[in-house]
Amino acid sequence: MGVTPSPAELIQRAASGTGAGAGGVGESAPRPDGTLKVTGEFAYASDLWHEDMLWGHTLRSPHAHARITALDTAPALALPGVHAVLTHEDLPAATHYGLELRDQPVLARDVVRYQGEAVALVAADPPEPARRAAALIRVAYEELPVVHDEASATAPGAPVLHPDRTDPYAAHVPHPNVVHRQPVLHGDVATAAPTADVVVTGTYHVGMQDQAFLGPESGLAVPDEDGGIDLYIATQWLHVDQQQLAPVLGLPPEKVRLTLSGVGGAFGAREDLSMQAHACLLALRTGRPVKIVYNRHESFFGHVHRHPATLTYEHGATRDGRLVHVRARIVLDGGAYASSSPAVVGNAASLGLGPYEVEHAEIEALALYTNNPPCGAMRGFGAVQACFAYESQMDKLADALGLDPVELRRRNAMSQGSTMPTGQVIDAPAPVAELLRRVRERPLPPERPWETTDAETGARATDIRALPGGLSNTSHGEGVVRGVGYAVGIKNVGFSEGFDDYSTARVRLEAVAGEPVATVHTAMAEVGQGGVTVHAQIARTELGVTQVTILPADTRVGSAGSTSASRQTYMTGGAVRHACEAVRAEVLRLGGERFGWAERFGPEAVRGLRLAGGKVVTPEGEALAALADVLGEEAVDLELEFRHRPTQPFDLRTGQGFGHVQYSFCAHRAVVEVDTELGLVKVVELAAAQDVGRAINPSAVVGQIHGGAVQGLGLAVLEEILVGPDGRIRNPSFTDYLIPTILDTPSMPVDVLELADPHAPYGLRGVGEAPTLTATPAIVAAVRRATGRALHRVPVRPEHLVG
Repeated sequence: MGVTPSPAELIQRAASGTGAGAGGVGESAPRPDGTLKVTGEFAYASDLWHEDMLWGHTLRSPHAHARITALDTAPALALPGVHAVLTHEDLPAATHYGLELRDQPVLARDVVRYQGEAVALVAADPPEPARRAAALIRVAYEELPVVHDEASATAPGAPVLHPDRTDPYAAHVPHPNVVHRQPVLHGDVATAAPTADVVVTGTYHVGMQDQAFLGPESGLAVPDEDGGIDLYIATQWLHVDQQQLAPVLGLPPEKVRLTLSGVGGAFGAREDLSMQAHACLLALRTGRPVKIVYNRHESFFGHVHRHPATLTYEHGATRDGRLVHVRARIVLDGGAYASSSPAVVGNAASLGLGPYEVEHAEIEALALYTNNPPCGAMRGFGAVQACFAYESQMDKLADALGLDPVELRRRNAMSQGSTMPTGQVIDAPAPVAELLRRVRERPLPPERPWETTDAETGARATDIRALPGGLSNTSHGEGVVRGVGYAVGIKNVGFSEGFDDYSTARVRLEAVAGEPVATVHTAMAEVGQGGVTVHAQIARTELGVTQVTILPADTRVGSAGSTSASRQTYMTGGAVRHACEAVRAEVLRLGGERFGWAERFGPEAVRGLRLAGGKVVTPEGEALAALADVLGEEAVDLELEFRHRPTQPFDLRTGQGFGHVQYSFCAHRAVVEVDTELGLVKVVELAAAQDVGRAINPSAVVGQIHGGAVQGLGLAVLEEILVGPDGRIRNPSFTDYLIPTILDTPSMPVDVLELADPHAPYGLRGVGEAPTLTATPAIVAAVRRATGRALHRVPVRPEHLVG
């Protein structure tokens, strides 16, 4: 009896390049999993099955902050079909886990700190008894005061949510309910500020956004005869899951084996553990495979979200529009547990000025512990919130100065050689002004697109689909006003602040039936970003082969790091390239020995030979031998690690340091139509210009820019998890939490620049996050232009535009 679909079938069917058309670096090679996904044949983690598996279910707290005074599992255990019920008393080893700080209980012991916190686990067969049994568990709670914002978190006598902190940030924060605080001090604001001719201030608010991936949390844990566990899981980072799970299960890491299953989107929410530990604990207790799949309601409570934020800014400038100083205070709500809040704080602080040259700046960023849902990684990672604020300020400053908003940005745009407020010099292209020029000069879409004319009769008609709220037949164009807005942003790529960021790749080259075949094995989580396509492209380019097979991602190979921070093409792509180069060198060594190339050309010339079209060729293109003949019966199989250049932690007092390995830049122009009577917004066009360094797969690059922009659109006008002052989520469903559909998606022309980063593999830049930053403020700027309203908060709701 085995797992169905098997990991090889689940991943390799989608990821294998074997038999696919060739496509190397720089080509728009098709995604091998694309057809399977659009036809519904792709197997996701929720499709996993084992013949004798049990179903797991989690009992969660209904309260945001409460003391557990009694817990009785007997009624659940008495229900037929129930095989196990676990509470904190049943944990075999470590009781806490966490991505950066191990502050989150596997199961709540004495206190619950947010609505939805896991309290008990049930394993049963079939799934319905598991849900009924969880409902039968008797838990008595004593509700406690709820900490829900900065005022309630830091007030005298406020409940301290984590009173026994020993983490490295605890000694540097102003209050124990502050997870982390990062100041950035640049120049001398106190002296410079009085010299500014114009000063504008503003306070901005960003709501809590959900990643809204379509495939819910799911996985299958299978106990092994050796006492270990095999976990088939949809995740973003196999090895960090393993590192957190092993102490909880009381097992050595090598006995906690993870294999990636089909992932239905992630966007940061799968970096933290969700059901991984719970499924493994139940499987080890029962001795049977256990599957857990969240429904959509539970998913809202089972993963982290984007940090809501309050951001207060002051910008000072000369009369001709040169920035003099910036002051900023960024307060992020981290919720009940740390997750990745410390790193989000570092991003918000270090990127908080935007892509502008400012000689004097004071920035303070901090994240709070509250009784709201935990917040952590989401596409853009702290830079999204800051970008909305600083770009809103740039529009406000342009109005105060009587300047064009694009011109103000171009006058202050950073470029290669500019200095970040952290003291880091930008040592790669930073074409901020050029990106703005490109979106500015693009032709605008036609006015009043809802007015149509019949080509034969000349009769005029109204296409209500082109109107705000048009599909509901709310308007025929009355009160509809157009607005145009711009934004540009800066996002780091890769892990920062001194983190040892590396990735591993194993590459094998052998002759099969007379043809050279490359096999690539990494632990990279393919979450829909197209990494498996890119790895095959790199192998084809570096090894000169057509047939490339991508093995399932698992922990049998070294870590690939997380599929986040726009890092995988840079890091794991870099590792694949590095391993391929080593394999190629070994192939040339073998060929040199077998065919006498060293004597013919010299050792140095041998190293300059290339692999192309299944042959070894000279730089002039002369074919020396077929790869299959060079390899013979041998296989070259190497595993190597790749690291980017080192970074430094930011100084905890000044924020100075070489904190980021790479920066990416994107600009957007948004065109909107606003029904000023009903407060409805339709985004007509969302044009982007982005520097990607080198487009490894041009069509995939455009797809990433489109996807990031649509998530930014959602934050601008639709998406927000509504949390009351009692810490309870009001809208945990896709009925009430609204995300953009294809009907909300505008035309999205993209202008791609390729200015190589000399420090990166192939000169590439991470692509996926930067467009998420700038879509939101560009859309809101356009709505401001249409309505004349200040709009300090996202998402913008109809009530913000009328009345």
